Amino acid sequence: MTLFPEAVAASLKISILGRAEKKGILDIRCVQIRDYTENRQQQVDDYPYGGGWGCVMMAQPLKSCLDAVIADAGERRRRVIYLSPQGRTFDQACARRLAADYDHLVLVCGHYEGVDERFIQQCVDEEISLGDFVLTGGEIAAMAVTDAVCRMIPGVLSDEECFTGESHWEGLLEYPQYTRPETWEGLTVPEVLRSGNDEHIRVWRRKRMLERTMEKRPDLWEKRDLSPEDQRLLSELEKERSRRKLTEPVECRPFAPEDMDSVMLIFRQARNYLKKNRVDQWQDNYPDENAVLADAERGEAYVMTYGGKAAAYFCLSPRPEPAYDGITDGKWRSDGPYCVLHRSAVEASFRGTGMADRMMTAAEELTRAMGIGDLRVDTHRHNRAMKALLNRQGFQYRGNVLVRVEEGRDPRRQAFEKVLK
Repeated sequence: MTLFPEAVAASLKISILGRAEKKGILDIRCVQIRDYTENRQQQVDDYPYGGGWGCVMMAQPLKSCLDAVIADAGERRRRVIYLSPQGRTFDQACARRLAADYDHLVLVCGHYEGVDERFIQQCVDEEISLGDFVLTGGEIAAMAVTDAVCRMIPGVLSDEECFTGESHWEGLLEYPQYTRPETWEGLTVPEVLRSGNDEHIRVWRRKRMLERTMEKRPDLWEKRDLSPEDQRLLSELEKERSRRKLTEPVECRPFAPEDMDSVMLIFRQARNYLKKNRVDQWQDNYPDENAVLADAERGEAYVMTYGGKAAAYFCLSPRPEPAYDGITDGKWRSDGPYCVLHRSAVEASFRGTGMADRMMTAAEELTRAMGIGDLRVDTHRHNRAMKALLNRQGFQYRGNVLVRVEEGRDPRRQAFEKVLK
């Protein structure tokens, strides 16, 4: 019910809601209050009793309009709502309630200094406000309520998840969204969203919802009841926040002789980490200086640096790996040339900072620069950190291989591959 039905209809009868109405899912009617006046001038307002600024909408045209609307709609689960700055603040819970409990909503748009209080007392079931501010009329608020409620009606959106995963549905803000291109003005879409791993994407999005709500809407966060999974993810977020933040550029460059001490420290830390996690890998003083020097002599040794300090090391070789010819329980996707990632590790203080992901990205870029579109790597089946990194970076498990190790050590490795686009 409005004094400007054409303007309201122009906004509500287009796009998603317009298509839903054409399908018969919705019936949105914008009714002119002025058509129900009882005077020749079609007057809908008059001066307020007691004096004061402006005019007040008269009860008679509003009541006559409402009676006609109700008679036309017939018996339904109905709610008459007056859009008023004095009403309850509209939120997602209110939208869900209106969508679920009623078949017919009548939204009354006031103007001027408001409407005659007697109409509110006699005819209005509920008052709703968009927030603690005042508009020149109720149309904007009515359109917002209409849009928020109607989009939850089955069939209006293509899938229920279109609204259940959005901000405020369960008291959380929505996760960040990205689209093409992959890199825009130096900013790249998070790798996890490009990994194709649905579970990793789901967890990442849930974390971001928790994080955003904490940071942007502490008022919502205080009301939140956390599930066991949310509590676990919150603990992970707190750990992530306490970790070192990369605020300077990370660079990848060829290994230099003066990097040797730093690289040996990285390997010692990696061996200790693997031993602590009961991974039978790199436990025989490997890799050693000779392995690094051999990598460097072939031009296959690289370091990631941060603030001039070596933060990670890896070997990237375009030479075929003999062990990969004997792959079992699967096969490689590509038969063409490939690069192999060997001896990759991150300095302990950079764990959890994203340095490992940047190292993998650098390895991909170097592989492409060689004109090769296939990157392979193997790791111990119990090396969960490495396997999580590979999954996050979009590598696919291809099978099992046997590598050369010291006697008494486990030679079995799981092989992964990423075909580069």
